[in-house]
Amino acid sequence: MENKASQLFDIAIQKLKEANDELCRPEEDVVSIMVCKNAQDAMYNYLKGYLILKGATFPEEESIARLYEKCRSLNPHFEKVNLSGFECDVDVKDSRFCNGVANQSRCYDIADSLDTFLREENIIT
Repeated sequence: MENKASQLFDIAIQKLKEANDELCRPEEDVVSIMVCKNAQDAMYNYLKGYLILKGATFPEEESIARLYEKCRSLNPHFEKVNLSGFECDVDVKDSRFCNGVANQSRCYDIADSLDTFLREENIIT
């Protein structure tokens, strides 16, 4: 279980880095959907990794919001991670949700706050 969780955390860290790299490009060159998709993939993998690490069960295709609620039920400190403003989920079918700096930044900020939280909790290093 720990190995699978570690693999998911590694993927999440890489996806967060890819989202950050995209955000660091000149504004006119940023591909919004890439920022959001990578940030969402990071969130999904962070949450799944945590649940696997804790031995929790969940449906394979669970939403980010439901994974977050499950994590929060296991560890009330997850409330430090604020999901408000999160408008989409792992499968972005309508890229309008990712248009604009505010939306892509919000997805990135949530993924980054999950990373920070898991580091503060000494789940990842």
